[in-house]
Amino acid sequence: MSSTPSEPPPDSGTPPGRRFEPDLRSMTRINLRPIASPLPLGFFALAIGSVLTACLQLGALAEEARTAVALCVVPAFLLQFLVGVLAFGARDVVAATLMGVFAGSWLAFALVTAGGVAEGPEVLGVLNLAFLGFGLLMAAVTPPKRALWLVIVASLPRWAATGLAGLTGADWLTHTAGGLGLLVAAVAGYAAFALMLEDMRGEQVLPLGRSGPAHTAVEGDLAVQLRNLERQAGVRRTL
Repeated sequence: MSSTPSEPPPDSGTPPGRRFEPDLRSMTRINLRPIASPLPLGFFALAIGSVLTACLQLGALAEEARTAVALCVVPAFLLQFLVGVLAFGARDVVAATLMGVFAGSWLAFALVTAGGVAEGPEVLGVLNLAFLGFGLLMAAVTPPKRALWLVIVASLPRWAATGLAGLTGADWLTHTAGGLGLLVAAVAGYAAFALMLEDMRGEQVLPLGRSGPAHTAVEGDLAVQLRNLERQAGVRRTL
């Protein structure tokens, strides 16, 4: 179907030669594609990867197993990267950002650990301290999304302990980071299980602590979901 823009009406003030475009709002359609929540997959991948790295830090796995652990956490990178992409498509920038950064951390750990590069522990220590700063910023904006917030808060002390352990080489810090890694795995596993139950039964079964906009998004009607849609990324003209 084609249309020819109309000429500006006389005395409209439009400069000569300028085309007059009609209001396109009545002809605009925005299509939404519902998807299954990718967050349980991301949280379970985080939990499994955290258990592996925690066992290495606690000494439950021998030092010779470092390369094997690094290779085993590569799937965590792939899965969480996929979750991040799907979360962007689901219009959840907070979840997408968190999962994307977690994916990057797994990839960095796998490459440095498997490669056995010089100064690897020190570099990973600095990286974990950088993630600590990132986590503090994320924790400040995610309280309404309680599951994400809890995972971030549980990860903060582990990032701190892992970072300091890499820089100092202190065994007690390494063991502390390992114990905190098991805590992160437990929190992430609970969040994943609770979200899966909620999706399967169509209602909250285990407490997730949503509040504010996060609670409204889940409990509200379709009109709530479409509120301010015209201003969201992918619809508005610029990011």
